[in-house]
Amino acid sequence: MKKIVSMMLCLMLMTPAMAKNKEKKDIHKPAPIEKQWRKYFVGNVDFRDVSPNTAGSEIYKHIIPDPSSYITENAKRVLQTLYFSPKDSIPKLETIIYTLKDYDGISAKSGSGKTIGIVYSTRWIEKSFANNDTAKLDYETRGVLYHELTHAYQLEPKGCGTYGDHGIYWAFIEGMADAVRVANGCFTAKDRPKGGTWTSGYRTTGFFLNWIAENKDKNFLRKFNRSALEVIPWSFEGAFKHIFGDNEKYTVENLWNEYQKAMGDI
Repeated sequence: MKKIVSMMLCLMLMTPAMAKNKEKKDIHKPAPIEKQWRKYFVGNVDFRDVSPNTAGSEIYKHIIPDPSSYITENAKRVLQTLYFSPKDSIPKLETIIYTLKDYDGISAKSGSGKTIGIVYSTRWIEKSFANNDTAKLDYETRGVLYHELTHAYQLEPKGCGTYGDHGIYWAFIEGMADAVRVANGCFTAKDRPKGGTWTSGYRTTGFFLNWIAENKDKNFLRKFNRSALEVIPWSFEGAFKHIFGDNEKYTVENLWNEYQKAMGDI
């Protein structure tokens, strides 16, 4: 079975579609790692492949021959997006268990504290490589990794419910994860949803938060993450006031409306 999968992979990698790489113009190179983060210990990476005979596993190993280094480098990009410096209050990880698995999904983070797990679907890898575009697969794999690693390192707001109630806490957690992905160039404009509110989570919240960082305060994502420690009980309204002061122009509602107009949604 493994030999057949390897032969299929070789044929896929030799197709004209890869050579043309039609979507290369949408692929963003990874951001350089800032000097202060280069020696930061992100945690030991325990890479596991529980579905080695799948096409997705073979593709992943061809594109990413050194998973531990790949995950470590991208973890540092997440950290420099979330924090000002290694001296900040950062959750300390000892182990990242990263698992390739054949299942019907994309990816998920589990665990907390010193050890966390990330599972990545080999089926999703195969779908992402449908056009035989290695650059696009790396782009998607990094984007998914940025999202899950944000969950590993981000701060958690207090006094605003739980993840399970899909309220304010959930919107912060998932919105920040996609904001980090957007900030690192692994979502394009066509991925931005229309409608919703700043509490809709995922891409809706993520694109909004990144727009503020690009147009109002380049350090906004770092300040917004840190607000989880400084604003208790936490709320979007409270965090924005903490960051921008009492300026009426910079309330979350007014900034959301400005963002919607800037994007042409209203």
